Amino acid sequence: MPQFHKILNDWYKQNKRDLPWRSNSMPYYVWVSEIILQQTRVDQGTDYFLRFIEKFPDIKSLADAPEIEALKIWQGLGYYSRARNMHVAARQVMNDFNGLFPETFENIKKLKGIGEYTAAAIASISFGLPYAAIDGNVYRVLSRIFGIATPIDSAKGKKEFSNLAMELIDQQNPGTFNEALMEFGALQCMPRNPGCQTCPFQNQCLALSQAAVTQFPVKTNKTKIRHRFFNYLYLEHEQSIFLEKRVTNDIWQNLYQLPMIESTKGLTLEELLANDQFRSLFDKSDTVIGSVSPEIIHLLSHQKLHVRFLEISVSKLPANHKWIKILPENLSEYPIPKLIDNFLMEKNRNQLVPDKKNNKLFLKKSASCK
Repeated sequence: MPQFHKILNDWYKQNKRDLPWRSNSMPYYVWVSEIILQQTRVDQGTDYFLRFIEKFPDIKSLADAPEIEALKIWQGLGYYSRARNMHVAARQVMNDFNGLFPETFENIKKLKGIGEYTAAAIASISFGLPYAAIDGNVYRVLSRIFGIATPIDSAKGKKEFSNLAMELIDQQNPGTFNEALMEFGALQCMPRNPGCQTCPFQNQCLALSQAAVTQFPVKTNKTKIRHRFFNYLYLEHEQSIFLEKRVTNDIWQNLYQLPMIESTKGLTLEELLANDQFRSLFDKSDTVIGSVSPEIIHLLSHQKLHVRFLEISVSKLPANHKWIKILPENLSEYPIPKLIDNFLMEKNRNQLVPDKKNNKLFLKKSASCK
């Protein structure tokens, strides 16, 4: 389709969004925006991009900062490995490339957390190198227009789409081509309710001609969802609460959370109190359960979390605990998963309730557990 990139570029000129990272093609801006948008909608990612750039205006400022600051600015965005990898990569740039962002595709790929797609996006947009950046939007657009039924999650499919994208790319303006193709998938050729009637490719689109638009792209594998059961303990002792750092190679690595007991199934309160881990921490006669939240379902990409929060008061802390003791007002200093942050914010709001008669605020007592 020799006119493909011309049709695409004409559409892009008329429809592209005014996004902050498009005002500057410097590799740092492109890199930050691409990492943020990997698993994030543009409307949500824009605010995070602006805050990130304000906090870390260049690679050196990111490299010099402690990891906890990078995680804190990322809080609520999810997929925290992205922030950890960016922090490592920034230090790679400072140490291995004399503080200058690498300018070749192969060297860009050497940076932590950067794969084929992100390297191609940076190489093409910032350095004008002809590498096709293929993300979910691109798979969808190309599979529909060219009627490609090869599964996109297969080795054969990835090679086929890569070869096609490289044939179509505008050699003179590869960065604009890549941005236009991704934008087209985001705004025109959407997963649901695509704008087929106003599509500039409607006469060439094989999926549309076969009335099979929703059947593309084709995938083979469906990831099995893992169910996990988290019992978080909001522990109060001497006007302080406690956090622990997640250090295992798991979700939310290096973020902070309330002390947590993970179980293999949902537990009743009685079952939790009889749990070996709970019993090893707390003396039942010294433990007062203030309240227990209803089960909260938290969906991740391949996991379904079943979460409850228990408010606990004790007069004596377990001798073997490794928790961090903090005052509630210092919580903002720690990067915390959004799920837990929401609970803590709601709890803080409910701590003070109005006494309308005397125009005062007073502490709200915890509801008893049933």
